[in-house]
Amino acid sequence: MASRKKPADHVAEHAAEAATAQQAGAGWGDVNAYLTDSMQRTFLFLDTLLDRGNDYLEHLEQGTPPLLKFDHELVVDGHDLPQPCNYALLRLQPPPGLPVDPQARPVVVVDPRAGHGPGIGGFKFDSEVGMAMKAGHTVYFVTFRPEPEDGQTLTSVMDAEASFLEEVIRRHPQCKAKPVVIGNCQAGWAMMTLDAVRPELFGPLMMVGAPASYWAGSSTLNPMRYSGATLGGTWLASLAADLGADRFDGAYLVENFEKLNPANTFWNKYYNLWSSVDTEAPRFLEFERWWGGFFRMTGAEIESITENLFVGNKLARGELMVKGAPVNLRDITSPIVVFASWGDNITPPPQALNWIIDAWGDERAIAAAGRTIIYVLHESVGHLGIFVGGSVALKEHDQLVSSLDVIESLPPGLYEMKLERKDGKETQRWDELEPGDYTVHYEHRTMEDIRRINPEGREEESVFSTISQWSEINSRLYKTWLRPWVRMAATPATAGALMQFNAMRMQRKLFSDNHPAAAFIRQQAADARAKRVQLPQDHPLKQFEQRMAQRITDELNAYRDQRDARTVKMTRQFFGANGLGAWLPPREPDAEVAQRRALQELGEYRDAVLESIDEGGFAEAVCRIVIAGMVSIGAFERRSLRLARLLAQLPNMHASVSPQTNWVQLLKDQARITAVAPVEALNALEQMLPDTATRERALALAAAVMMIEPTLANPRSEIIEFLIGTLGVDPDKVIALARRLTAAIGEQSDEISLPASGSRAAKPVRKTTAKSAPVKKAEMKPAPAKKVPVKKAPVKKAVTATAATAKTKATPNAPGKTAATRKAPSKAPARTPAKKARGA
Repeated sequence: MASRKKPADHVAEHAAEAATAQQAGAGWGDVNAYLTDSMQRTFLFLDTLLDRGNDYLEHLEQGTPPLLKFDHELVVDGHDLPQPCNYALLRLQPPPGLPVDPQARPVVVVDPRAGHGPGIGGFKFDSEVGMAMKAGHTVYFVTFRPEPEDGQTLTSVMDAEASFLEEVIRRHPQCKAKPVVIGNCQAGWAMMTLDAVRPELFGPLMMVGAPASYWAGSSTLNPMRYSGATLGGTWLASLAADLGADRFDGAYLVENFEKLNPANTFWNKYYNLWSSVDTEAPRFLEFERWWGGFFRMTGAEIESITENLFVGNKLARGELMVKGAPVNLRDITSPIVVFASWGDNITPPPQALNWIIDAWGDERAIAAAGRTIIYVLHESVGHLGIFVGGSVALKEHDQLVSSLDVIESLPPGLYEMKLERKDGKETQRWDELEPGDYTVHYEHRTMEDIRRINPEGREEESVFSTISQWSEINSRLYKTWLRPWVRMAATPATAGALMQFNAMRMQRKLFSDNHPAAAFIRQQAADARAKRVQLPQDHPLKQFEQRMAQRITDELNAYRDQRDARTVKMTRQFFGANGLGAWLPPREPDAEVAQRRALQELGEYRDAVLESIDEGGFAEAVCRIVIAGMVSIGAFERRSLRLARLLAQLPNMHASVSPQTNWVQLLKDQARITAVAPVEALNALEQMLPDTATRERALALAAAVMMIEPTLANPRSEIIEFLIGTLGVDPDKVIALARRLTAAIGEQSDEISLPASGSRAAKPVRKTTAKSAPVKKAEMKPAPAKKVPVKKAPVKKAVTATAATAKTKATPNAPGKTAATRKAPSKAPARTPAKKARGA
C-alpha cells in the first residue's frame, strides 16, 4: 500500500523544486537578452539574404562580368577570332603603389570554367593575381562570358587561348622569357593540353587544384569520382545539354559540388552567417556573388570533358585527340608546378599528381628528357581556399611567384617544394638570397613517393576502367536511339525555362527586394542595427546554441559518410571483378605501360650517353659535381641556386669559361647524363679535369655553391670529400679557394647584389650578420689519386657510401636507380649539422 506524504513534507518538496528551478534559470543567463539578440540576428540574416538576391539580379543586368578585385582592360576578344568563342584576354591594372617591373616576365592567370563565372583567381588582393603584382609582374587574366558561341568546342577555345599567349608575348618584346601560366582547377588540364600542343608559348606552368588523373583517389579522399558509376556514365550530361538546346547549364555542376558536403550546403554556411552576422555578412555576400554566377557550355564541350577526361581519363595516357593528333604530356618542355591540398575533396593530391606516373613511368625518365616537375602539398586548405585563401596566397603563392628564377634553373627531375618558416630559427648563411619569411628547398622525389600519397593504392582504378567502357556503351545507345527524339522536343524556349527554374537560381531570384516581405525585413533589420544587443561568446545560451549547431553538423556529416559508403560499396560490387568487370575487363594499368616505355627509352639514352661520357671541360665537370652533391643531400636549396648565379659572374673563373657560358643549360645537360649513368659520370671527371689546379678549382666552386666550404668534415659534403680523395687534390687548398670565391661575391662585405634573372631585375640585398666558422682541415684521409674503373665493386661501394649514386645495373636496357631515386627522403634534410658546419 502506497504511503501518504505528510503536509510538511509536501511543502518542503515544492520549496526544493522551486529552488532547483531558480538555480536552473540562473544557469541559463539572461534569457530575455539572448532572445532579443537571436531575433535581431534573424532579421539581419534575412536582410543579408535579400542583399544576396539583389546582387544576383544586378550581376545579371550587368552582363555577368568577371568578379575581379582589379581594374582591367580588354586586350583580345575571342568573339572576333576566326573561330569565335566566349573567351577574352584582360590586362589587369595593379593598385597604386605597386609599380610594374618592365623586365619581369608576364603572368597569365586562367580561371576554371566549371559552372561558375570567372574571377576566383583575382577575387581579392591576397590571391594569385595579387602576389604576382606584388612581385612586379604584368598580370593578364583569361575570362569568359556566360553564354558560349554557337558551334564552340574545346579545340576552338584552345586556339583562342593560344592566340592570347601569342599576344602577351608580342606585347613584351623586351622580356625573352615566356609567360608564366597559372591554370586553376579545370583550367589546369586545359592549359596542360595547350602546353603539350604549343610548348613554345609557355614559361613555367602552374596547375593549382587541377585534376589530371581522374580515376585516382580513394573512397574517403575523393567520393565524387564514384558519381560516374551511379549515373551510368556520361550520357546524362549529353541529355542535359540536349534538353538545353545544345547548352549545358553550369548550375548542374555547382549543384554536384554542393552535394559533396551537405553539412556546409544546408547548414554551416547559413549558421555561420546567422551566428556572426555583424561581421560575416560582407564575406558571405562577396563569395555568394561569385558562387551564384552560373555559366553555360555547348553540348560538344561538356561531352568532350566528360567522355575524354572525367570518365575516360585519356589525358595522362596520351589518348586525348586534338585536331586528329594525340596529346602527349611528355612534350611539355617548360617546368610544371602542381599545387594540391589534402583538404581538397574536389581535386585531392592523387588526382593532381598521378598523371606523372602514367605519363613518365620513372622519375629518371623525367630527368633524362630534360623536364622539371615540382609539386607542393598543403596540409588542410579546401578546394576554393587553394585559390583565394589569404594564408595560402601569402605563403605558397607568394613563394612560388618569387621563386620563378630558381624553378627554371633547377636541374631536370621530380621534386617536392618544401617551405619552412624562419621564425625562431638561427640565421643561416646567405639568408639574404632568400628575403622574406620562408626558406625554400626542393627535395628529390620518386614515383614511389607519389604512389605513397594515396593510402588506398591504385588497384581500384581497374573498376573505373570498367565504368569507362560501360559509359561508352550507354553513350552510344543514347546517341543512337534517344538523342534524335530529345532534340526534336527541345527548343530555345523550353531550354530557357529549364535554366530559369533551376533551384540554384530560384533561391537567389525569389528572395530579393522583389519578395513581398522585403520591406518588413528591411525595417526590422534597420531597427536591429539601431538597438543592437550583442552577447558575449561565453553566455550559457550561446554556448548551448553552438553545441546544438555542432550536433546538426555531425548528423549531416554522418549522413554524408553513410551515403558515400553505400555508393562506394555498390560501385565495387557492380563494376568489380565479380560484376561487370568480368564482362568488361579493365585495361592494362597505365603506370605499367609507362614504366615499360620508360625503361626502354632510358636504356637507349644510356647507350648514347656512355659513348661521350668524358666529353666536356671545367664547366661541365663543376655541374656534375654539384648535381651529385645535391643528390647526396637529397635536395636543392633556393639559396644555393641563387648563390651559383653570383659565382658564375666572377671573372677569370677558368680559361675555358667565358661570360657567354650558359651555366643553367650546362646544369640541365649534365643532370640528364647523371640520371642514366651516375657512376660513370663521376668516374669521367679525371679526364674532364686533366690537371691538379683545375680539379681544385672545380671542387672549390662546387663546394661554394653547396655552401659547405667552411669545413668539409660534415655529412653534407660527402661527394666533395670523396672526390678530393679520388682526384688526388689537397683538401686545404680546396677549402681556401672556396672561401676566397665566396668572399669575392660578398661573403665578408656589407651587401651583395643578386644578378638579374630572366624574370626580375637585380636588386641590392642587405647582408645579415650570419657568421662563418673558421676554416678547418677536412678530417679525412685522401684516397690515392688514381682512376676508378666503372665496373669494379670497390668503386661502386665508395660512390654508394657517399649517398650520391647507387650501383648501376650492368644491363644497358635497365639502368639502375640512384640511391636518391630508390628512396627519397621523407623529411627535409637535417639542418642542425649543416648550420654548424656552415658557421650559420
